[in-house]
Amino acid sequence: MTQLCPRFEKAMVLLSTRWVGLILFELLKGAKRFSEMETDLPISGRLLSDRLKLLEKEGIVKRNIYSEFPVRIEYTLSEKGKALEPVITDIQRWAEEYITTDEITGKEME
Repeated sequence: MTQLCPRFEKAMVLLSTRWVGLILFELLKGAKRFSEMETDLPISGRLLSDRLKLLEKEGIVKRNIYSEFPVRIEYTLSEKGKALEPVITDIQRWAEEYITTDEITGKEME
């Protein structure tokens, strides 16, 4: 049996962390303010904040602070984050082809 590469395993754990995929999908559209993401995603503000901190720590998301009044903070993907675009796009394409509506609603046919 071959062992999983530790880098691959870390990547899969990170990308499978709840809400991370949806946050990345949102940020692929461009810079977003926290309040925009909180409105667009079905996630609590606290959890969104935790996930953004995780992604920032991993170097996938950049937090940009603009010295305006009031202060404006936007989140964008770093180069490392932008490199995930083909991965996210391929997962979306695969899901559209192979995941049925019944599987989403929990009414899988047997």
